[in-house]
Amino acid sequence: MPRVKRSVNAKKKRRKILKLAKGFFGARKRIYTLATESVEKALKYAYRDRKTKKRNFRRLWIARINAAVRMEGLTYSQFMDRIKKAGIVLDRKVLADLAVHEPKHFSEIVSLARN
Repeated sequence: MPRVKRSVNAKKKRRKILKLAKGFFGARKRIYTLATESVEKALKYAYRDRKTKKRNFRRLWIARINAAVRMEGLTYSQFMDRIKKAGIVLDRKVLADLAVHEPKHFSEIVSLARN
């Protein structure tokens, strides 16, 4: 049985990890074992935080809508209930954007939800 030389594949594997570790500090970008640990942990954080990012944005939108609606004399929960009953189909992202950038239009939506 012929001898298998693995150097090409092994180097390719190491190069891939070290390329992912580019930008890390000190030995984490140069030493393969440390780079492997750092890259694995970084990828775990990246996966987890892609989910967390969505949660954080939803919290931000709710806070913005709540602040704008309270200036109109309603609470967030009352506003969301009335907007659904009025048949206005706008998601929180759009409502928050209107509340921040176009307060006149947002106050019109609030008055529509009130009636």
